[in-house]
Formats: sequence, C-alpha cells, structure tokens
Amino acid sequence: MKDLTINNAIEFDLPAPFIGRHLIAGEWVESAETFERVSPSHGTVVSVCAKGDEAVTEKAINAARGAFAAGTWSRASGKDRAAVLLKVADLIEANVERIALLETLESGKPISQSRGEVGGAADLWRYAASLARTAHGDSHNTLGADMLGVVVKDPIGVVSIITPWNFPFWILSQKLPFALAAGCTVVVKPSEMTPSSTVMMGELLLEAGLPAGVCNIVLGYGQPVGSLMSSHKDVDMVTFTGSTAVGKLITQAASGTLKKVALELGGKNPQVICPDADLESAADAVTFGVYFNVGQCCNSSSRIIVHEDIAADFVARVVALSRKVKFGDPLDPDTQVGAIVTAEHNAKIDTYVQAAIAEGATLELGGSVLPVGGLGEQFYQPTVVSGVSPSMAIAREEVFGPVLVVLTYRTLDEAITLTNDSDYGLSAGIWSENIHTCLEFARRAQAGTIWTNTWMDGYPELSFGGVKQSGQGREIGHYGFEEFLEVKSLVMRVGRSRTPWVKQDA
Repeated sequence: MKDLTINNAIEFDLPAPFIGRHLIAGEWVESAETFERVSPSHGTVVSVCAKGDEAVTEKAINAARGAFAAGTWSRASGKDRAAVLLKVADLIEANVERIALLETLESGKPISQSRGEVGGAADLWRYAASLARTAHGDSHNTLGADMLGVVVKDPIGVVSIITPWNFPFWILSQKLPFALAAGCTVVVKPSEMTPSSTVMMGELLLEAGLPAGVCNIVLGYGQPVGSLMSSHKDVDMVTFTGSTAVGKLITQAASGTLKKVALELGGKNPQVICPDADLESAADAVTFGVYFNVGQCCNSSSRIIVHEDIAADFVARVVALSRKVKFGDPLDPDTQVGAIVTAEHNAKIDTYVQAAIAEGATLELGGSVLPVGGLGEQFYQPTVVSGVSPSMAIAREEVFGPVLVVLTYRTLDEAITLTNDSDYGLSAGIWSENIHTCLEFARRAQAGTIWTNTWMDGYPELSFGGVKQSGQGREIGHYGFEEFLEVKSLVMRVGRSRTPWVKQDA
C-alpha cells in the first residue's frame, strides 16, 4: 500500500450542519421527525433534514396536481418556461461552491468532481430551455380535400423524480429541467444520503420565479415516500435512477395505475482493447473510467476485455497508472478518488474481491480497505483483478467501487460475445485504430451508448439510457425531452362535407 498515492486529511473548517426541509406548494415545510447524514469521509454530521411520511408526500403530490391543472406552467408559452430555466442555469453557476461543498461532504466524492458536476449541470438547464421553445408536433395535409390532421405534444402531467446518491445534482438536472421544459409539474425525492443539493436546487427554483407547486421536494426514505410517489393515482410518470433491484420494485409499484416509468439503472460496462489500439490513451481512459467517482458510477468501465497478445502489457500499464491516482481527502482539490458512500458498501466491495481471489483470480493491485490519515478507513484501494472468468460474480454483477476486472479474447466475435454476455446494457467501448472494427463493434454491441477511442464523453444533445436490465427510456437530448410529452392527434374536418350515416326519409 505504501506505493499508492494517498492524500491525507487537510485542515478545513467544516460548516455547520445543513438544515433541509420539504418544499411544498412554494413553501418550506418541516416534519416532526428528522434524519442525519454523517459524512463518509469526515465522520461528522453534515446535514439534518425533515423526514417525510405519507401525509407530507400526499400534500406534495396534491400540490403538483393542482399546479398542473391550474395551467400557470403547463399551458405557459415555451418562451416563458425557457426564461425561468435560463435563470436557474445562471443561479447554479453563481452557487457552485456552496452546493459542491455539501455534495462532497455528503457523498465523499472529491471536491473537484463536485464542482465539475454542479457547474456542468447549468448546461443541461440551458439546453432544456432551448427545447422548451422549439418543441413541435406534425401536420398532415394529405388526408383529402376536406380533412386536416394535426399531431400535438402535451406535457404528460405530474412526474415523480427519484434520484440517487452518487450524482445527486447532475442526475436531478438530467431529469428536472426537461420535465419542466415540457410543462410538467413534479415531485422530487433525493436519496436520503445526499439530500442537501436538491434542497438547494429548490432555493434556486424559487429565486428564479418558478410558480408555486410546479416543483415540490419531499425528503426521506424509499418507504414510505418513494413508494407512494411510484404508486399514487395522481402521478402520471415516474423517472428513477438507481439500482436495478429498486427499479424493478418501482415498476411493480407503478403497475397498479399503468403510469409511465423511465428507468436508468445499473451497468457492467466493458471496454474492448484491440491489439492496434493507442494503448497509452486506452490505459488512461480505463483508469479514469474505473476510478471516477470512486467507481460508484453506473457508467464505470468496471470490466475490460483485452486481446490476449497485449493483455500482460496493458494490465501493467493500468496498474502503473493506478498507483499514481490520488486517493484520499475529498476536500483536497488534488484528490481524484474519495470515500466510499457507506461502511456497509465498503465491505460489500471487498466481499466481491475476496470471492474472486478465492475462485482463482489474480490480484494485480489493491484488494483491501484503504486507511487515510486523519479520516479513517471508509476508503478502498485501487484494485485490479485479472484471470477472471465470465462466470464469476465480480465479472457479472455491479460492484460499484474502484475495482477493475480483466478478461481476454482472441477474435472480435469473441470480444462482442463477452460484451453482450451480461444482464446489463448501459455503455460499452472499443479501442482500435481501424474504423471498420469500431463500426462493427458499435453495431453489434448491446448497449445504449457506445464509445470508440474515448470513455464517458457526454453532451446535453446526446440522449443517455440503457437496454436490457440497465433500464428503459432515455434521458437528456431530444429523446429524453420526449419522455415527458404525450402525443395527441387532432382530426379536423374542413367544411360540411361529411356524408350522413343515418339516411333521412325522402
């Protein structure tokens, strides 16, 4: 462990605990009960929030339903909606430091990544604003001289937004501005582990002039808050990001009312490394892909599929780079990898690693808890495991930590088979200088996003989502915006040309 790069605790005056309240019908609401969040990196209470129950969730849903029916937002012009979203984007940029600090303390991610996440989210709001003004339907002028068909797109209604702890502000911004741009009203429930940045978003929405009741926030736990948000008859759609297991529960809860469900779930994302790849660039991207956000990322490149002729060399490159990645105090701006979200999850990560070793895999690096001076042991070493067979749990299940597994292949067909031999299909990547190889892989790989000679580049214009058990529906981009719209056909007769169905007596 002494050859790893570790940033021990730095001196920092931690702020007083953030006080979080529900936002309902434009008012801040307290609860009799509260819950605390203890920082995974610093071990101190960083937020104390109102704990929602069924009654407060019901009030929030009723507020959203009433606001939608009133039409102040749902029937507002695209121009007016866009104006509010643009104000929110400006306010986000003005509050990056305040929001990023709380996100780092609650999640354990490095402050530099929190700043990037919060500041970058403003671009999502600006893009959503552009969609609010450019949304349109279709017209059909070829139905005959006496008929005109028009297809319009209405906001779907009340949307429940349930967000995770790993990117609480970014993922909220992948959903909320697009729902608002469409004219929907919403109820938001952030993860109980990272509630503060969502409450801060509520403050910005009020400051930007969003009408009361259009966005409501309920803090608390999946039971009962998330469950009621998923099953309530007055909710028209649920959009959720999180684990596949919870996504299945939400689908079951929503089935009673047949409401629309959009899910962005887990991944076991591969990068295929071909013999002709730029190995230096590929090794750096793989290292970034597995350690970014402590590997607690649905897009983590947690498995690589390397051609057997270059496997030893490539793994050595990744191990060497891994030793240089800066693990440690997330408040240190130089830190690249911070704390694991909970002690229980830290132990779960280690269980996967130890099981793989017991089954015959080779530990190339890491494989244990990582003590950080002044901060404790809620960290995990950069870990690379080779000699992995496709049947091992570590190669098939989402570890959600800084753990890379290595598989090898001989032919492109075999690499594609290994890529698709998964319950998941969120992202996949390939590294090759041959465009034909890249295109064949891209066409045959079963994933919602394919990266070629890069990893995790994303843009508001390009939709994101998975196939198989990685989810359903899309976020961001034009297609993500369409998720929040309902198509309605208008069939209009021109003039009095309809032939009577009932014959009149002569």
